Amino acid sequence: MSTIHDVIDAEVKGNDVVLFMKGTPGFPQCGFSGQVVQILDYLGVNYKGVNVLTSGELREGVKAYTNWPTIPQLYVKGEFVGGADIVREMFQSGELQHLMSEKGVAAPAA
Repeated sequence: MSTIHDVIDAEVKGNDVVLFMKGTPGFPQCGFSGQVVQILDYLGVNYKGVNVLTSGELREGVKAYTNWPTIPQLYVKGEFVGGADIVREMFQSGELQHLMSEKGVAAPAA
């Protein structure tokens, strides 16, 4: 039987870019999730949005997985990048675009 940790681990390791968020990429349910969606969409990277509002276990599990208290959480190639503030700062400095290309994630806008 798989635990919530296994489910999260499979998402993180099975997708190049995964965003644990409130809502969906097409309909974010909080401003912070919406900001990260806008940045990823602007960069043109393919990513999977996982709606943590579908399950309290998932919402708490993802926080425990990284020991990070807030959502959204962005992962690139299995590595935790950060939440909305970190992603926004990295994007503004060009660091996020560099990380995507370094990890081999195709970002046409970069």
